[in-house]
Amino acid sequence: MAASRPLSRFWEWGKNIVCVGRNYADHAREMKSAVPSEPVLFLKPSTAYAPEGSPILMPAYSHNLHHELELGVVIGKRGRAVPEASAMDYVAGYALCLDMTARDVQEECKKKGLPWTLAKSFTTSCPVSAFVPKEKIPDPHNLKLWLKVNGELRQEGETSSMIFTIPYIISYVSKIMTLEEGDIILTGTPKGVGPVKENDEILAGIDGVLSMKFKVERPEY
Repeated sequence: MAASRPLSRFWEWGKNIVCVGRNYADHAREMKSAVPSEPVLFLKPSTAYAPEGSPILMPAYSHNLHHELELGVVIGKRGRAVPEASAMDYVAGYALCLDMTARDVQEECKKKGLPWTLAKSFTTSCPVSAFVPKEKIPDPHNLKLWLKVNGELRQEGETSSMIFTIPYIISYVSKIMTLEEGDIILTGTPKGVGPVKENDEILAGIDGVLSMKFKVERPEY
């Protein structure tokens, strides 16, 4: 079974995309939101994945699509109520991700006290880079993330600025839902989120590790 489900292509078979909101204080302030005292969680379906080479499709019901750059943590084995001290044993590797957000829809959901599903969970709302094995990133809390739109630098942040660390997040999430091999946790976005439009090109990267490129398209349906 393992041979037919390589972690290097986790997006083809991984079940769960768990997202942590407002995990950078500067982004929380940018969104005029309180800095959280515990992780804010939401989910995306596995059909949200868009591997590099495929487009980001703008949802027809949104007119203000935003990019949010995030480090993704790929889970390597099943875990429930994982102790924080051993949480990194459950990490198989990493990926750079975008949490594409229909900001206008999210603002309406917030006003009405509704879940964020329409804003966060549409098809292609989770573009992902190639898989990076754990061994290639000795310290995931010492990375520089960046994102450009049409060559203009929009987001730049250090993972050292995360409010909740990766071991804390894994432990916290696993006490709520069982994590499984191939799942991914998106660890939040630094400041600088902003809009993209049809035909924009997004280039994003982890300094010294990898980069990825996506084009934004308006689907015909």
